[in-house]
Amino acid sequence: MRRARLVAVVALAAAGSCSCALSDEPAATTRLGTVPAPAALSASMVERGRHVLQRVTYGPRPRDAEQVKAIGFAAWLERQLDPDRIDDAVTEGALAALPTLAMSIGDLQREYPRPDAETRRKLAGGEMTRDERRELRTAKRPFQIVGELQAAKMLRAVTSERQLQEVMVDFWFNHFNVFAGKGEVRWYLTAYERDVIRPHALGRFPDLLRATAHHPAMLFYLDNWLSTRPGFTVRAGPNAGRRAGLNENYARELMELHTLGVDGGYTQADVTEVARAFTGWTIERPRQEARFAFRPAMHDGGDKLVLGRPVRAGGQRDGDEVLELLTRHPATARFVAGKLVRRFVADDPPPALVERVAAAYHASGGDIRTMLRVIFAAPEFLAPATADAKIKKPSEFVASAARALGATLDARGAAALARASAEIGEGLYEAQPPTGHPDRAEAWVNPGALLARMNFALALAEGRVPGVWVDVAGLVGDDDRRQPDLVLERLLASLLHGRATAATRSVLSAQLAAPPLTRVAPDNRGPAETDVAKLAALVLGSPEFQRR
Repeated sequence: MRRARLVAVVALAAAGSCSCALSDEPAATTRLGTVPAPAALSASMVERGRHVLQRVTYGPRPRDAEQVKAIGFAAWLERQLDPDRIDDAVTEGALAALPTLAMSIGDLQREYPRPDAETRRKLAGGEMTRDERRELRTAKRPFQIVGELQAAKMLRAVTSERQLQEVMVDFWFNHFNVFAGKGEVRWYLTAYERDVIRPHALGRFPDLLRATAHHPAMLFYLDNWLSTRPGFTVRAGPNAGRRAGLNENYARELMELHTLGVDGGYTQADVTEVARAFTGWTIERPRQEARFAFRPAMHDGGDKLVLGRPVRAGGQRDGDEVLELLTRHPATARFVAGKLVRRFVADDPPPALVERVAAAYHASGGDIRTMLRVIFAAPEFLAPATADAKIKKPSEFVASAARALGATLDARGAAALARASAEIGEGLYEAQPPTGHPDRAEAWVNPGALLARMNFALALAEGRVPGVWVDVAGLVGDDDRRQPDLVLERLLASLLHGRATAATRSVLSAQLAAPPLTRVAPDNRGPAETDVAKLAALVLGSPEFQRR
């Protein structure tokens, strides 16, 4: 495809905006609050269903909206809130091709060891023989652990029936971010997501917070495993004789990013006191089994004062008491509520909805399902003003494009989609700062990133992503390919669900007049045949498809 065509559509995407009107319907009361009654199911209900799918999943697949309509979106949401009720055997079977997902930290350390010092020296100096390089390529290497986790994430995002669970696993991993590239974290990462984030993604926030605080991935990433009382001297190991001391990294991020928020009312003195409470929280055998351990000799046993409250529990219980104090604080309720509303409603969360979700946090003891029910039942969630208000981050765009085209894929294809996300700007598990990947539009909207999205869409629609299979022609039917306007209308209906603006229609219609979007029929007679794949790629590159 000519670069000028790509740039034209990308420019439209960069400047474009769209809204999706959702008509009012008669209502009934369910566990989700006020929602449309079954008798109200209609064309506008299908539109509501698509809106829900855009927000609660990685994007609708062909016929998903009709399925939501058939059971009602309240019932569908309740099933998503209880993922164990949903059969996901197909995805689970595909994940079996990624053996590291089921391995313990200790097994990963043994099966995927670090290159020895001599190998590292030869690699750095370019001294390896051809046979040594061949042997290294076939060996199990640490980068494969993260690679399989990245593939699993994309495989689940595209194929899992438990879509809300996958969205929430991504949300909470980002909230409690750890960076795969830091030291030992790559060996800890699989267990961190599998044993900490995933089981609690739809559970209780206090349980999730405690689980992250105890896990080696978080202890290592934010250096708390090295934090000791002042004057402590390391007695064994490679650092024997070194005087250690207090490290405030975890304490600061615990309050600023995990609980209270930057405006949560804490001071630098509180950071220091919280850091003192977590001294001695460390890792047993970090290069082997890597288990949580509390070492009394490293702990600062003095009294602490956190947010005006004395902490005198003693030992490991100092840290546990701080976690309890933070999870009960009103600022934590507001901060967590604000992030959830930002994810599901708008970059600038409606304050009234944030307050209602915060109230649900308090009333339920931080139950995540309860907070989500408040969001999904809220008028703000379905309001025309917030429809299509969120820009998809790269992984969401990649997964939604594959889902929109009804893609099937294997583990190799999932890995290719993960690479595509990285090329567009979001390397999975590779956010270096503790803030994780951004959750606002401005981080993802720039001409270079949008051009990369367009190029991915073209490769996907043309079947050039290895391990991913799509049937783009099936979206329009073979008999229609010599009627360009009809092809365009069917693609807009299938991929944008009636959300195309006049500006988008104008740009796309202009592309139909000349090659490469039209080809002369094989017998050189009759009207030109539309290249459906290229046109589908342009639709996927439209501003409407960049939004959810």
